[in-house]
Amino acid sequence: MNLDIKVKKINKDSKLPTYAHQGDVGLDLYALENYNLQAGERRVFFVGFALEFPEGYAAIVKDKSSLPKNGGLHVLGGVFDAGYRGEYNVNLVNLGSESYEIKTGDKIAQLVIFPVAIASLTEVEDLTDSSRGEGRFGSTGRG
Repeated sequence: MNLDIKVKKINKDSKLPTYAHQGDVGLDLYALENYNLQAGERRVFFVGFALEFPEGYAAIVKDKSSLPKNGGLHVLGGVFDAGYRGEYNVNLVNLGSESYEIKTGDKIAQLVIFPVAIASLTEVEDLTDSSRGEGRFGSTGRG
């Protein structure tokens, strides 16, 4: 499925999101600045563009697979609603034990456009039973 999305460059130096390969689902997001992210530090990186897409979709910022593996970088949050028209950003934390040097133009995250359901909530006294019930993390055992 293809979806036409409008993109507005906010910073003249920004590199607009791109797919690395045909068929990829994540649009690469690029750093606008040089920055040395220290171990344990978190920081918001603005990426210099805004998007417009229809209701029923969300733009979600996700990790670039190599950054957590090689540098300990992880994306925090990152859900953009269809009505948002401001500058997109990437909130990164360095979970590694060493600083990580980010250079202008580096891929720092990826943006995935998801179709979403808009829920109508109904408050009730009880929920129906399910096979899982109230089982939390680890409720199915190891392995």
